[in-house]
Amino acid sequence: MTAEDEQRRLWNRAAGAYDRAMQPLERRWLGPERTRLLARARGRTLEAGIGTGVNLPLYPDTVELTGVDSSPAMLAVAGRRASELGRAADLRLGVADSLDEADAALDTVVATLLLCSVPDVARTLGEFARVLRPGGRLLLLDHVESSWAPVRGAQRLADAMTAHTGECWRRRPLLTLAASGFVVEDVRASRGRLVEAVVARRA
Repeated sequence: MTAEDEQRRLWNRAAGAYDRAMQPLERRWLGPERTRLLARARGRTLEAGIGTGVNLPLYPDTVELTGVDSSPAMLAVAGRRASELGRAADLRLGVADSLDEADAALDTVVATLLLCSVPDVARTLGEFARVLRPGGRLLLLDHVESSWAPVRGAQRLADAMTAHTGECWRRRPLLTLAASGFVVEDVRASRGRLVEAVVARRA
């Protein structure tokens, strides 16, 4: 079984309880950053790794939204959430590094808690650059390598424990954006840089 297959299996199993398990992190770190970040989405927008659709109520009403996820179970939860919210969204099975979109077709790409688990960050960012129009916006939110040494040590141990699932705790996508064709416009980090939110523009 590949790491991607193992990830899909784990996400399918976790789908029903995922939102409840994430509530403490959402209240303390993630929720406020999601709200700030998603307010900047415009036009044709694709969320890669939409998961259970926790971002759905945060998008501006004017956004034309597509959501992609590799887990059918997570996508089913997102579909129910979209129906309850009355939020129009084209939800599809797919993977972030091979999107079913034409070149320069999108105004915004969103990835929250995704780049910590993709097989190759540079490849995924390259795919985001491909589907964004010049000047299009990339909105990222993820847990990243901490600025606190004791936390980095714990993250190193966590990496060893989750290596078989593809989950990585010490990545910083911000540092590879320029090489992938992006200009960083805004960066926000939590205390100790446990979470980092980035707004970038397709050059």
